[in-house]
Amino acid sequence: MTDFDGGEMSGPGAALREQIENTIRLLAVDAVERAKSGHPGAPMGLATPALQIWDRHLRFDPADPEWPLRDRFILSAGHASMLLYALLHLYGFEVSLDDLRDFRQLGSKTPGHPEFGDTQGVEVTTGPLGQGFAHGVGMALAARMTRSRFAVDGRGPGLHTIYGIVSDGDLMEGVSYEAASLAGHLGLGNLVYLYDDNQITIDGSTDLSFTEDVARRFEAQRWHVQSVDGLDAEGIDAALTAGRAEEERPSLILCRTTIGYGSPNKAGTSATHGAPLGAEEAAATREAVSWPADETFHIPDAVRAFFDERISAKKAERAASDDELAAWREAHPEKAAEWDRFRERKLPDDLLELLARGMGEARGATRQHSGAVLARLAETAPFVVGGSADLAGSNNSTIKGGGDLGQGRDPYAGRNVHFGVREHAMGAICNGIALDGTFQPYAATFLIFSDYVRPSIRLAAIMGIRSIFVFTHDSIFVGEDGPTHQPIEQLDSLRAIPRLLVWRPADGIETAAAWTWLVQHADGPGLLALSRQGVPVLARPEGFRNEDVYRGGYPVREVEGEPDVVLAATGSEVGLCCDAADRLATRGISARVVSLPCLELLAEQPEDYRRVLLPAERIPVIAVEAGRGQSFAGLVGDRGLVYGIDRFGSSGPAGQVGDFFGFAPGPLAAAVSAHLEKVRS
Repeated sequence: MTDFDGGEMSGPGAALREQIENTIRLLAVDAVERAKSGHPGAPMGLATPALQIWDRHLRFDPADPEWPLRDRFILSAGHASMLLYALLHLYGFEVSLDDLRDFRQLGSKTPGHPEFGDTQGVEVTTGPLGQGFAHGVGMALAARMTRSRFAVDGRGPGLHTIYGIVSDGDLMEGVSYEAASLAGHLGLGNLVYLYDDNQITIDGSTDLSFTEDVARRFEAQRWHVQSVDGLDAEGIDAALTAGRAEEERPSLILCRTTIGYGSPNKAGTSATHGAPLGAEEAAATREAVSWPADETFHIPDAVRAFFDERISAKKAERAASDDELAAWREAHPEKAAEWDRFRERKLPDDLLELLARGMGEARGATRQHSGAVLARLAETAPFVVGGSADLAGSNNSTIKGGGDLGQGRDPYAGRNVHFGVREHAMGAICNGIALDGTFQPYAATFLIFSDYVRPSIRLAAIMGIRSIFVFTHDSIFVGEDGPTHQPIEQLDSLRAIPRLLVWRPADGIETAAAWTWLVQHADGPGLLALSRQGVPVLARPEGFRNEDVYRGGYPVREVEGEPDVVLAATGSEVGLCCDAADRLATRGISARVVSLPCLELLAEQPEDYRRVLLPAERIPVIAVEAGRGQSFAGLVGDRGLVYGIDRFGSSGPAGQVGDFFGFAPGPLAAAVSAHLEKVRS
């Protein structure tokens, strides 16, 4: 077998490397041509640096893609997905030639952009530019935190490196700036990104819109910066080696490439960015690199033999790492047991009772209840970590006694992450920590700023990962900060995201249940919407069990016989409905009050249960929420009413704002009475 060591090569060695790189390029060309859709240019230009990363630096085992000691590779420029799929196929992952032929087809393992969970070996869903960059920062942070807690003398978990390829588009998106700033501040030396500096965007040259000095930008953000030629395999290898050796700073390697490299007439132009080369140019490209003219998806025998050998070498490297891990386990059994506990998310069976103890009598805002519950959770679940976007005091999101990341002699030993005013990156970094698999992360800010976090929330839902998002100041009762800070449409828009659990608890019991569900039962992301203002202690019917909250909806106040009306609400409006029900009773109107802390869980209950709880066919149902309330349209039926807000908020003391919008017991009771008269007439 011809040697391939990533260094200076001549004769057969250089010829083999060129053949390997052309295999990657032509697989991308053929797949995009067959699909009549895709981005061939970036894979063609990146074949040399990508091969260097995967062959000489990336540690992995194709037989075990979830091996916890593996390095991670992120293709933040997700439009170049065929680059990744070609490498996965060549290195023996479960991506066949037929899968490459099915590129971008419905149900295939090779979708248009890499999808975590759909394709073996894909570490994170990418496509929205900048997100892969920011998720990688979270992965690197999780690795450093793991190393701090468990590794000893260079052995143990958390010693891996995060590699990635990022594009001009990634660096233009603001989320990458936020994430790069925090990565530099935290000194994440286990993060090595290669910047595909091909100077081309879809619209044309980057000169149209992007002329900043990228190197100086990242140097200013405390990154280790190098520059190489994209065809210089030896230089790329040396830069990657230097990047991995740099312990105190994340690394960016500016790699000048030619988009569409190998295409005689389209290389270096935007024509190769987002469209097939076309049959004529594809044929010209094959001829230019001496490739079979009549055989698509061609892989030369020498290339197959090379990768067979490299797969064996990767597995041997994994075996050696496992031997070192076994020695670490034997030398440090307590640390090994604790690491296993972290990875397995071991929690007590009675977690809900533990977190809910005394919360039924607790007074205050649900953000305060959340802080109390988090303190208890942190004691029993040391793998829970998180922080806030510079609002920790308002969000009640600090783990007391947990220590702060970036402080002290060991900057990664703490549990509290100070994200700074970087909501966009905070969400992605939280997801990256979750993807690593060792910690359960949460991220906190005001609900109104969920608009900044939303892209990462959506990706968490697509990937089905267990990120937790804590949002406080959840309604017009924010008060004096006014309409820019008072959420109106946010709850409805978040509930519209598939596979996302949105909790809006009404008191301490529901807050404890929400946290418990999200850390113990959820199989995807969730969020808590918490009040700034105090909420009343709810007096629930006899026979209530804390587990009833898990139904997503349940009665908090019942009446004798069948009620005249059902008041259904979330969060602080549940207590409001109880007060309104007392006023309605003086008018001879009996009202059942139902709390709906999680509509997604309610939708999973048997239909009979939902019809008894909210009998909209027989009894008017009034859904009450201090927001748009569109989430409840399907629950109230033709005879019901959504009592919400159809305009932006207003600045003033919280009580006055509530009165102004009719969110007070008197106005609500009057509106319910008027609606019942209308229905009965």
